[in-house]
Amino acid sequence: MLDRIADPRGRRTPYGPPDAVERLAAALPGRMRDALPPVIRLGSPWPVRVDMFLEDGVTEDDVECWVPAASAAGSHGEAVDLAVRGGRVVGVRGRAGDRVNHGRLDPREWPAWQPRPGRLTRPLVREGGRLVESTWDVAMDRVVARSRHLLAAPGGWGRIAFHTGPRLFLEEHYTLAVIGKAGIGTPHMDGDTRGCAAAAAAALAASFGTDGQPGSYTDVDHCDALALWGHDCAACHPVLWERMLDRRLGPGPPAMIVADPDRTPAAREADVHLAVRRGTNVALLNGLLHELLANGWHDAAYVAAHTVGVERLWRTVEAYPAKRAAEICGVPVARIEQAAEILGAAERLVSTVGPALLGSNQATAAACQVDNLHLLLGMLGRPGAGLFQLGGPGCDALETGSAGDLPGLRNWADPGHVRELAALWNVDPAVIPHWGPATHATQIFGYAEEGSVGLLWITASDPVSATPGLDRVLAREDLFVVVQDPYVTETALLADVVLPAAAWGEKTGTVTGADRTVHLCEKAVEPPGEARADLAVLLDYARRMDLRDRDGLPLVGWTDAESAFEAWKACSGGRPCDHTGITYDRLRAGGVQWPCTPAGSYGAERLYAGGRFATEPGRCQTFGADLATGAEYGEERYRADGPRGRAFLYAADYEPSPEVADDVHPLVLLVCRAPRLSPAPPYLEVHPGDAAAYGVEEGDLVRAESPRGALEAVARLSGVRPGAVVLRLGGRSEAEARAAAELTLTSWDPVSRQPLRTAAAVRLVRVAPRPGEPAEELTPVEGVCSAATPLGHGVAVRERYEEV
Repeated sequence: MLDRIADPRGRRTPYGPPDAVERLAAALPGRMRDALPPVIRLGSPWPVRVDMFLEDGVTEDDVECWVPAASAAGSHGEAVDLAVRGGRVVGVRGRAGDRVNHGRLDPREWPAWQPRPGRLTRPLVREGGRLVESTWDVAMDRVVARSRHLLAAPGGWGRIAFHTGPRLFLEEHYTLAVIGKAGIGTPHMDGDTRGCAAAAAAALAASFGTDGQPGSYTDVDHCDALALWGHDCAACHPVLWERMLDRRLGPGPPAMIVADPDRTPAAREADVHLAVRRGTNVALLNGLLHELLANGWHDAAYVAAHTVGVERLWRTVEAYPAKRAAEICGVPVARIEQAAEILGAAERLVSTVGPALLGSNQATAAACQVDNLHLLLGMLGRPGAGLFQLGGPGCDALETGSAGDLPGLRNWADPGHVRELAALWNVDPAVIPHWGPATHATQIFGYAEEGSVGLLWITASDPVSATPGLDRVLAREDLFVVVQDPYVTETALLADVVLPAAAWGEKTGTVTGADRTVHLCEKAVEPPGEARADLAVLLDYARRMDLRDRDGLPLVGWTDAESAFEAWKACSGGRPCDHTGITYDRLRAGGVQWPCTPAGSYGAERLYAGGRFATEPGRCQTFGADLATGAEYGEERYRADGPRGRAFLYAADYEPSPEVADDVHPLVLLVCRAPRLSPAPPYLEVHPGDAAAYGVEEGDLVRAESPRGALEAVARLSGVRPGAVVLRLGGRSEAEARAAAELTLTSWDPVSRQPLRTAAAVRLVRVAPRPGEPAEELTPVEGVCSAATPLGHGVAVRERYEEV
């Protein structure tokens, strides 16, 4: 079997939609047509191609068993099988029958399953300023004692906060949500999803009533147009990109539009590349919407029957003809018009939205405009008409309520939703925090800095590595920090108690991918030492805290992953993310999409079929907000709009980024993680024209200086947009990301409260002489943060852990 990890862009498997294949077959002479295999004559799904990687020296015959799991490399939801030998994971392969990947692997998959240095095997507690090994009883007793002490004081529920990463299973996220929202009653619950997926979730809820991706990956099989908004699909979603490439190489290939500032591999493949100026996505999209409406390239009947707000949308986009949009976003008028023609002529359009849009200026507003585009065209709820807001991993956290929102995609401002949860959990509704929006992650850290939060429990996340100044906050003597993680991280080194957690492959649970496909991950190997599954840790905490409902029964009544999943099903019943028809036995046969009721064995492949949306009061997840200010509208205004199951067309004017280039800092910096198979030093991509202006050549050591700091990296000349530089970070170094975060601007999207650190005004300085060149004028300024500094953090972590 070929190793597709070593050759991730190996053999292509072209295919086409059934109607295109039928037309091609019909054009053949009769004898040739009759000779075609039946599967070809009828059209075929994406062909299967099984990728596999095994440890050096291990063959398939050496594998003792293959254990089903899901992708550990991202949020895409591919099914994989883990090769087990001698109690270790020694390989991984794609699952041939999986509906998401048809056997393919993300090139990052094998590194994601390999062990890293600094694995935690025993609990640690802080003694005399140092972390020392301890027992589970001592560690948990300290956590419980601190929790009870804080809860004993008036308003103690507001002294406890939880910050959670996406690498938990659905069952663990839900258990944490019940503990925090019904047991303790704290509004301070959020996590890493705030930094990557919040804008995507906010846009979907605003437009369609609730979060949840409308489309299915199978839409790629049927579409005649692909639009990629703000991401390099080749780097961020390799398996999805391979599916797109194979369609492009088969009969009836779809047209492709890519809106991205850089000339990425996806942009080079596109028929139309919209090289949008950073931070101007709303202007570009308003220009496209103007063209669709002005030229009648939209489904007027669908818009009238299934949407609200088309008049307001037109009043806004009327001011953005292609010429004005081009002036703002720096894209030639002809390109905008060409893209609009492709969109307007499409019969089946698939859009994917990525981090260059969702992490940029006016993130939620821009994402809503992509929603608007699909609504104007009627491109939802049918094969080939799909939309994906790909913010990043965290679907389970958002659905179960461990990341801020109420479980089951419920509305915190709807008293009926709060009463539903209170009845389900058998608690007083007043216990459930619903008097205002949940505290977002940055606010939680702010409260910790002020001293109002006395216990911060961080699970499966390393926020110190990406949040400037957080190390100072976590070091406060009046803040008790609990870290639950498989590894010694920068955050763990600052904790008062560190709880060793099992990693994926060492525990059982479910995970939801980007097109709502739920997969079951079975336990393949035992966790090392005394490490425990996150679910076991949370259940132990609930028991030790003696959390009970109104009848005096245990609040958390489940005991293992499967019973926790059954409890979640009861919470999801009747909601848009209904899981009541999914069981572990069904999942052992393959992934199942939600919503899925007992009558639907395979779930709903697409949402919003027939133009019916989850916008009715009593069902919707939000009553909406002003896209410019984030101000909540409230139920009265929402009802006045009369949605009645119709989607919202939210309009937004373009507003400039909070930081733009000037004479002192004439370039704009974008920070991107570059997915890699192994760690690599960071580098700065520079346009050749800018490089010439600053005397920079390929391979020079340069310093990017912003008003907040500086970072040194090697320059690489590339096809990035003139006036921009792109810092590419190695895919495995969290310390590099931390250094980059200190360099860039921190602002927030007003609706989703997602931190936006993607753009900063910088100047470029060459800091190292070339051979034979005097160095006097190139000496770095004092206080510069260089790439060498953050790259040393990983070694420091290991050395400090070895001291323990």
